[in-house]
Amino acid sequence: MPIHDPELQARGERVLGAEFRAMSERVLRATELTSRLNVLPFDDEAGKAALFEQLLGRPLPERVTIYPPFYTDHGLRLDLAERVFINQGCTFLDYAGIRLGEGVMVGPKATFITMGHPVDPDGRRQYLSGAPIDVAENVWIGAGATILPGVSIGRDAVIAAGTIVADDVPAASLVAGQKGTVRRRW
Repeated sequence: MPIHDPELQARGERVLGAEFRAMSERVLRATELTSRLNVLPFDDEAGKAALFEQLLGRPLPERVTIYPPFYTDHGLRLDLAERVFINQGCTFLDYAGIRLGEGVMVGPKATFITMGHPVDPDGRRQYLSGAPIDVAENVWIGAGATILPGVSIGRDAVIAAGTIVADDVPAASLVAGQKGTVRRRW
């Protein structure tokens, strides 16, 4: 996605493009909603449900549990199946889409990132790139894990605490280490 309007930029003007402006407005709205969510009393179920509905654009599935603080930059592209559990302090940068399958458990301070910038210095301030994250059923993601753009995680996989996942994860496997490496299969 270009950050600046390509036609105006060709004429030397740095004006934000329409898609980037719309994304930026949604980021501000999602930040406002999560700020309100994260200061509610823990037992204010009705208040949390109302704010999650605004964040996600639909009600939370009935058997989904999310412990604040909770952070998202978009919210509207976060798809949560039944029996998903998300612990405290997790971040979902979901502009390109994140799907968590049924029974997924997410440990505290896990981070899901679907957007980024090109590595090339000339393009870094010009474009955003991204890809969706897909997490299959019954996956366990440990505390502090980071899931990067475009990753698919197979059913029954376990992501160890602190792991950075940059590549797809096969089903029924344990992935651990600074750059997620399959350590065991079952």
